[in-house]
Amino acid sequence: MAEALASAAPAPEPWALALFRRSVLKQRKYAEIAAALGPTDGLRCLDLGSDNGVVSLLLRRAGGRWASADLTEEAVASIRALVTTDVHRTDGTGLPFGDAEFDRVVVVDMLEHVADDALFAAELARITRPGGRLVVNTPHLKRSALRRVRHALGQTDEKHGHRRPGYTAEGLGALLAPGFALESHHTYSRFFSELVDTAIGAGLGALGKRSSAKGMVVTGDDVGRHRKLFRAYGAIYPGVWLVSRLDALVPASGYMLIATARRRG
Repeated sequence: MAEALASAAPAPEPWALALFRRSVLKQRKYAEIAAALGPTDGLRCLDLGSDNGVVSLLLRRAGGRWASADLTEEAVASIRALVTTDVHRTDGTGLPFGDAEFDRVVVVDMLEHVADDALFAAELARITRPGGRLVVNTPHLKRSALRRVRHALGQTDEKHGHRRPGYTAEGLGALLAPGFALESHHTYSRFFSELVDTAIGAGLGALGKRSSAKGMVVTGDDVGRHRKLFRAYGAIYPGVWLVSRLDALVPASGYMLIATARRRG
């Protein structure tokens, strides 16, 4: 009887999904990306730079035939642990895919990390079919007091592996213009959400988590090593969520920029 009950018990939730449910920014980011992509059933799709792989996992569950790629071995291994197949490493100068292979391409916090963003944009155009859609999520270039505080805490662009601090909608449109026509854009994640992210970044630094070319990527090994601390964070998460809701009181533009573009025919 005990064996039967054990076999009938649901499988434990992947660590990345459990962490996702305790991250205000990751939840908002995925919601923005999913809305911008639209339905993906039956389409060939690619996600680039999806952090620890949770975005890759959720996008694949939503439908479509997906490939994934990222810049570091740590990030690639974390993605592969969650989705297992069609995961690749790239240095950003060349993407290991065929011409016009993809109907949808989403770039998740990767554009600011590549050395040559114009060359990367040309590669995005090469692998996207005419009429295909590109979604780019990247830091919004803006000056603020919170940005100065982050730098004072050591959370600089260099520390996060950023080659550039971000983009305006106009700058992003100009970068993509040879191959893509910008269709829509807006910002999200205002002061209080970014304040929460700043505190989390400081906490990870205190745990000894080092940055790489992709910044701080929290992996399954990190969760295993600091399980008690992550549980403690889970206990205070309702308060973190409430703080992030104060974004609604802030009229200024957000710290993240998301844009959609159509591949020119």
